Formats: sequence, structure tokens, C-alpha cells
Amino acid sequence: MTLGEKVKEFRKRAGLSQEQLADKLCVSRQAITKWENDRGIPDINNLQCIAKLFDVSIDSLVNSPKDITTIVIKEDIDIETYQKNGKFRSKYDAVVKEKYPNAKAIYPLIRRKKLNLAQEIVDFIIQPGVLQVADSFNDMSSYYLVEINNKQLLVRITKTFIEGKELNIKFDGKKCIIDDNLFKKAAYTI
Repeated sequence: MTLGEKVKEFRKRAGLSQEQLADKLCVSRQAITKWENDRGIPDINNLQCIAKLFDVSIDSLVNSPKDITTIVIKEDIDIETYQKNGKFRSKYDAVVKEKYPNAKAIYPLIRRKKLNLAQEIVDFIIQPGVLQVADSFNDMSSYYLVEINNKQLLVRITKTFIEGKELNIKFDGKKCIIDDNLFKKAAYTI
């Protein structure tokens, strides 16, 4: 896979248009078109920005072909620049709506750590729910399920960044286990 094909694949999996990617990288749409068609290559500064945006190494962009299974987009934000208004219940809702304006659906998620049997026993004996409460203080992020371009993204937002990764499994119904977390859809959509 060429560099251009990788950039195009990352962009499409992230649900971005060429114009949106150009805006995020502060380049023209024509530059994106040239890169994707292998008629030009990004300079080192742009390669660094692409790698940072998609949370991959520069080496993986320019070297050996690898299958892209999970795309991660990570972008710095300042949560204080967003407003809670209208149907947004939090500033985090405003962030996800701004970053994914073309999403077919956005579902806020409730995250809970999936405890193994030993942890469940300890949690029950010591104080029911104490491990869940402790875990919630370790991860104060807001999570969303974003459906865009026939893909599902798990989006995590903190006070300083937003990251989204394509799910390799289908989030059907109201809950899903991803890694060591149990996610449930909230009672509202954005």
C-alpha cells in the first residue's frame, strides 16, 4: 500500500472528507488530492501532523504495507472553548457533534469496568461498588458511539483531547463489551 493509499484509507475510515482533513492539517484540499493520488508527498511537518491525527507512527505511514484494522484519530482540544446549550447535556456533547457533523447517529455511552470473578468477589465483600467508583475516578472521560459511513467509532473525550477508533465488532443493542469495559447506550441521542 502506498503512502497516498494509506492517507486515503485513514481519512475514509475516520469519516472525513478531503476538505475536512485539509482543514485539520492546515493545507489545501488540492494537497490532499495530490497525496492520495501519489502525485506528491507530504513534507516532514505534514507527515508528523498526519501521524499525530491518526495516532500512528511516521514509520507505519511511509514503510511496509500493513492492513489497517483500527483507525485512531486523536486531536487536541480545550473543553472550556465549548458551550453546553440546546440539546447538548454537556460540553462533551458539543465537542463530539462539532467533530463529527456528518454522523448518522451519535449515542452517549456509559462506561463501566468489566470485573473478573476475583474482582467481583472482592468488590462484593469489601463494599459493593467500591471498585467501580474507584475506576470511574481513574477514567473521567466521556464516551460516544458514532455511526458514520457505515462504520461505528468509539469516541473518547477528555478535557484536553478527543480520540476515535473504528470498532472491529458491531455494537448492537444497548450494551457491548470492548476491551475490559462494558459500554451501555445512554437514554438519549445527540
